[in-house]
Amino acid sequence: MFKNNFKKYIVVFLAFFIINFISPVFPALGAEETSTPCRYPDYCREYIGHDKFEKFNRKMFNFNAKLNKYALRPMHVVWASIMPKYGMDRIQNAYKNIEYPKRLVSTLLQKDLKAAKTETLRFLANSTIGLGGMYDPAKRFFKLEPQEEDIEQGLSKCKIKRGPFLVLPVINATTPRALAGRLIETGLDPTTYVASPVAALVKMGLFINRTSFMQPLSIYMERTYADPYDITRKLYGMENYIKNSNLDRKEVLDEETKIIEEVTVDSGAELMASSDGSASLIGEGEVLEIPEENQEKTPENDKELLTVSGEPEAENKTDTETDKIATNEVLKGGTYTDDTLKEAIQSTLEELKPDIVLEGFKPQSPVVDSMRTALFDLPGIDESIWSELSIWNRSFAKRIRTSSIELTPEREKYKYRYIMQRDKSAPVAILYPSIGEGIMSHHSVVLAKLFYDAGYSVVIQGSHFHWEFIKSMPKDYRPGLPSRDAENLKIATGKILNALEEKYETKFTKKVLLGTSFGAMTTLFVADKESKENTLGIDSFISINPPVELMFALKELDKNNDDWNKNPSNLKHKTAVTAAKILKLFNQKDEPDFKLETLPFSDYEGKLITGFILRQKLSDLIYTIENSKETDKSALYGEINNMSFRDYAQKYLVKDENKTIDNLAYEASLHSISKYLKNNSNYKIYHTIDDYFANKGQLRKLKEYSGKNTVLISNGGHLGYLYRQEFIDELKKDIELKDKITSK
Repeated sequence: MFKNNFKKYIVVFLAFFIINFISPVFPALGAEETSTPCRYPDYCREYIGHDKFEKFNRKMFNFNAKLNKYALRPMHVVWASIMPKYGMDRIQNAYKNIEYPKRLVSTLLQKDLKAAKTETLRFLANSTIGLGGMYDPAKRFFKLEPQEEDIEQGLSKCKIKRGPFLVLPVINATTPRALAGRLIETGLDPTTYVASPVAALVKMGLFINRTSFMQPLSIYMERTYADPYDITRKLYGMENYIKNSNLDRKEVLDEETKIIEEVTVDSGAELMASSDGSASLIGEGEVLEIPEENQEKTPENDKELLTVSGEPEAENKTDTETDKIATNEVLKGGTYTDDTLKEAIQSTLEELKPDIVLEGFKPQSPVVDSMRTALFDLPGIDESIWSELSIWNRSFAKRIRTSSIELTPEREKYKYRYIMQRDKSAPVAILYPSIGEGIMSHHSVVLAKLFYDAGYSVVIQGSHFHWEFIKSMPKDYRPGLPSRDAENLKIATGKILNALEEKYETKFTKKVLLGTSFGAMTTLFVADKESKENTLGIDSFISINPPVELMFALKELDKNNDDWNKNPSNLKHKTAVTAAKILKLFNQKDEPDFKLETLPFSDYEGKLITGFILRQKLSDLIYTIENSKETDKSALYGEINNMSFRDYAQKYLVKDENKTIDNLAYEASLHSISKYLKNNSNYKIYHTIDDYFANKGQLRKLKEYSGKNTVLISNGGHLGYLYRQEFIDELKKDIELKDKITSK
């Protein structure tokens, strides 16, 4: 009795010692630090302030990473291989139910009696009907939603200062206030006061079970981000802000969303009123002016005519030049009165008709529609009664193996993933993912499943714009020039295919290369090179939403980022609300009746999300290029947060003093391989009319080059239609094999 009470007093004393004595040592504990002015938001500073102990934190973070990899993860793998996923979930639910006292105290500290009542009713229902909390009848039958309350939320409402960001042994992210909360929670945990060998084993089992749920995320962070410490700070800061603002509660999130939408509509009204559609129409006709020396010299080109209804017009002007003159004159309200030419330009802007119409697609905005790509999935990819960590998990995703090859001596080996058919000589599909995606890309796994079910072995490569590819290349390599990137990817692909053929003592009977987005553009450049020197023996190429002009696409990326950054007021809160909506969707996706036809995001929120994701990929790339042991990480991230994609091209791609970024525009466009597109038919391009990375003028030019080889889809923005059955059925036709041989 005395021992248990003594332990409780020690816990409470330590908690208040941290709050009252340690916190005042740090001057920034309660104050929100102002970020150093940056062109793009520094989310680490926004949410956790200046990282004053960064050197110590990074060392401790690396220590924890090794501890996790070599000590904790093996225990989690063993546990997940003993206990099926269903059992792990039941144990986790029961433990959460036991944590009722901390949630109750937290709600009382927040003076939220309604939440306290809900937590009490949930505890009573789940403890009885739910068999000790293993099940959740409170939610299923009584519609009492669970709430992730902890003591730090209560301390936050009590105006307790947060303190600086800290990384401690085993704890990868915390603050003095969060530590105080954890210590108080220990005193409120009923299992703290049960002391026996059996109880110790039970608590150890609960700890291993609870922490195992974080292991897949830990593995994903290691393999996806160049600087896991940086992304950990960002995500911890956002999650901490969401919790302490109660944005994880449905009613609070709905109210905050409503307020932000009203403010956004009001602030955007003036801008919308000043837009008459002219700017967008001009943009639709904008096409890169092809340098004269790169134009094909033919008699037809020398006397190119724009013909409408059989009548020749505007002799000696190219189609693009005519479009530009007419469009600008007409839209400016000038005196250009040639009705025939007006009709010509109108017809050229309207001539893009979809080859595939997505019935019932409810468009929101090109940016938000593009986010529907997250819905791209197939049954069976992750289905298993075992946890992802279990050695018995034989889902499709777990059967994909990882291997590596050497691309550059004394540099890191290049990793790739693959899955083989039982017949090792079966056709093989090679996948090039979107910009900045690594070999763990979910889209690549879904596409791999489509190919595998059709009888192909599959090779998954990472994007050449991904940090892992940079580490395998010569130190002076900088990605971004499609022709040069394609040459390097050809070398990598060739070595991978040779390694697999040698390992399995076979020869692949057929080869298909598929790329998405930035990878789709590179796919076409590889096809062009293969048409001149066939070294890979690839039979066909599939390109999904390639940018027609890379510099234009980069400009649009920067434009989106700049647009949502023009109104930085309360950016921190708006971003947190958007992140909370993402978490809400993620938690709902496994519910039986969950169905999603449109995404619950405004165009502004869509730009926040895509801006965060794409800038993170750029950040990883620059971090890898510039990072060294002596590098001041704070200074490096200061530079990164002021660098646009165009700035990247200017700094790393323009080396010749007599060359400008504009000189790269033609080289980094599909216009430069127009001869291949016109003269070959071993490729297929999928594109959408509303892709914001390629305007209608560019798509019209692409159609001119490729004809029926380009299939236009009515909606979906950039890759936002991949989940639609119309696209999946069409792709299946492209990859169908006459003699299908599969392995189960």
